[in-house]
Amino acid sequence: MKAKQPLWTKSFLSVWFSNFFVFLVFYLMFVTLPIYTIDVLEVDEGQSGLIITVFLLAAILIRPLAGQWIDTIGRKPIVIISLSLFLISAIFYLFVNSFVLILIVRFLQGMGFGMATTVLGALAADVVPDQRKGEGMGYFAMSMNFAMVLGPFLGLTIIHSFSFFSMFMICALFGAVAFTSGLMIRIPANFTEKLNPTQSFLPRMNGLLEKSIVPIALTGAVMALAYSGVLSFVSVYAKEQGLEAAASYFFVVYAVVLLISRPFTGKWFDHYGENIVVIPSIILFGIGMLVLSFANSAPLLLTAGGLIGLGWGTIVPSFQTIALKKVPNRAGSATATFFTIFDIGIGIGSYVVGAIATGIGFSSLYFNSSFIIFAAVFIYVALHGRKKSPRTYLETKYSN
Repeated sequence: MKAKQPLWTKSFLSVWFSNFFVFLVFYLMFVTLPIYTIDVLEVDEGQSGLIITVFLLAAILIRPLAGQWIDTIGRKPIVIISLSLFLISAIFYLFVNSFVLILIVRFLQGMGFGMATTVLGALAADVVPDQRKGEGMGYFAMSMNFAMVLGPFLGLTIIHSFSFFSMFMICALFGAVAFTSGLMIRIPANFTEKLNPTQSFLPRMNGLLEKSIVPIALTGAVMALAYSGVLSFVSVYAKEQGLEAAASYFFVVYAVVLLISRPFTGKWFDHYGENIVVIPSIILFGIGMLVLSFANSAPLLLTAGGLIGLGWGTIVPSFQTIALKKVPNRAGSATATFFTIFDIGIGIGSYVVGAIATGIGFSSLYFNSSFIIFAAVFIYVALHGRKKSPRTYLETKYSN
């Protein structure tokens, strides 16, 4: 039996913190920039939505190219380029004072974000030991989960207690920390040897996406459509229900449940296979959405937060790990393909669910979304689950 390899190495911590601060800036600006454009730049609500759309569009467009560059010119150059672009664009906010310029900066920052999150995801896969891949990628995903909890709270606190200029200064500081952490990452030598510098700098149209990743990414995108309604509108829904105070703790409960469950779910993924973890997680996510649709009290709202955190918070790193295991020698392209399709689901969902909720209300929206999630169990089994290798942990253990 092989000795257990360490997970929390200096390189893994560097990747984790770099990813955390990138997402911290993302979520901090996600909630504050629309307010800034409406209150300071005096644009209407419809125009302010472009702040999110332009950012996600840039990230989606750059991801397939970033995946190609990661696997051809190397991880470290893309880390430096992407985090530099992300930092410079964060600094630019301090000097722009028009809506058009803000949109240009958002596009540039979206490019940096798309490249950075792609290469950092690939690097996380590189530095995590193979036999602890599910566990390690689960812990890596918590850098995004913690940022999702802290970012909105911090952003709203800063603009209410200080100013938008202070908010932009702090975002620039966080961008600098992400860049510094990125510089501290050490690329494993065996991955450097797998680069193919003779391959085209720009991928062919039929090579933009890793075809083997598409089924699991599409399954994730279907559920991302439903989750976007939680991410974008749970605070609005809670306010309608008279639960505004409890809403601020929704994602706190989400993160706490996720933190408690992570040591178990990641190990179960590695030991017993993806189906044992993924299928119950999808069901829990659906139950959480169903509870949310009936949430007329703080305990029900927070229970929904815990169930969604346990379900959805486990699904995303599990799906990313599945994608990486399919093409282990092309982690950059695998990560790019997965998150390109995943982001499209989030982007479309953010727009569509808002329009639907206007007509039927948030309670009905969440109720109907739960059945989409339950249906995702069958989509997962049809596209991936039934094709999973039957090799179990015990077989692996005794074959070694």
